[in-house]
Amino acid sequence: MPHFEKQLSSETKFEGRVITVTLDRVELENGDTSMREVVHHHGGAGIAALTDEGEIYLVRQYRYALDRELIEIPAGKLEKDEDPFVAAKRELGEEAGLAAKTWRDLGYIIPTCGYCSEIIYIYAAKDLAPVGQHLDPDEFLSVFTMPLDEAAQRILAGEITDSKTVAAILKLKALRDAGEF
Repeated sequence: MPHFEKQLSSETKFEGRVITVTLDRVELENGDTSMREVVHHHGGAGIAALTDEGEIYLVRQYRYALDRELIEIPAGKLEKDEDPFVAAKRELGEEAGLAAKTWRDLGYIIPTCGYCSEIIYIYAAKDLAPVGQHLDPDEFLSVFTMPLDEAAQRILAGEITDSKTVAAILKLKALRDAGEF
């Protein structure tokens, strides 16, 4: 029998532009009750864009919550009920200034399952063409390329740590090494 928790009540504690936080009372499978703090998020989409030369497009961006700059794949938030593939195509254009002819769904990751509903959908893209970068007014990042093999090595060295980026690079490398992308 699968494990479960049943929501008995939910109280919104915060509602913002990006997240909503609730305090939920749940019934556990043994009949006891407990409280759950939940961060609700519409999710995101990220793109592992591969050049014909085997380089991946990355962005360097400051992340306020961590007070550091991270290396990431181009990515962005989903609007409520937005199709993740539509968001991926939009974000590749906005952040990297690229459009792609060939796409492959790489699945999704759940970065913080203990308290957050966020799901990040990941896509691989190739056959790239420039379309002109158009960042949001509050978005500042640097775009660069790196050989895919080097990016994988930098993950193993602990230099690339963003979860969506780690998953995307390792999935794309496995596919490329198998001759499947």
